[in-house]
Amino acid sequence: MESSRPLFIPVILGTIRKGRMSAHAAAVMVEEIAKRPGVETELIDIASLPMPTGEDDAWEAIRNAGFADKMNRADALVLVSPEYNHSYPGLLKHVLDSCLKEYIHKAVGIVGVSAGPFGGTRVIQSLVPLMRELGLVNIFWDVNFSNVQKVFDASGRLLDESYRRRIDKFLKELMWMARTLRHGRENISLE
Repeated sequence: MESSRPLFIPVILGTIRKGRMSAHAAAVMVEEIAKRPGVETELIDIASLPMPTGEDDAWEAIRNAGFADKMNRADALVLVSPEYNHSYPGLLKHVLDSCLKEYIHKAVGIVGVSAGPFGGTRVIQSLVPLMRELGLVNIFWDVNFSNVQKVFDASGRLLDESYRRRIDKFLKELMWMARTLRHGRENISLE
């Protein structure tokens, strides 16, 4: 029996740089998720999270209770990350590493953002092994915002409406996986 509780799918904006075009991509993802019946979302901007480094390198030392609560509640995640030198921002990794058990058997979809023609494919490629290590289940669709400076205007308005079809396909897969995994977490024992 399917739960009547809405899915909770937060969008994590994974960069703190000034002038970040990824913020526009994250806003569009939140907007598109919010249109879905039976789904709740919110933007989690890592720039707004405290980021202690911890003296002993233990994950508990960098843990943010508010972020951990949201990850525990989440049925799935959308990560929006720019490509930094063929990989992901170090602070995104730092934030993600602050949780462990909260991610187990939950779906994740990755949105890559790049000023170049490849649309963050290398950041997605770099993030996939990390998602597995964290216990997240990566969906097989991605959204790639290539030449991002041409995709959004200065106010963040999406200029290329063809992205909405890609986002729709991505979200359908993510929501299916989120429901399936939630059912499994709630009803099927690992034993």
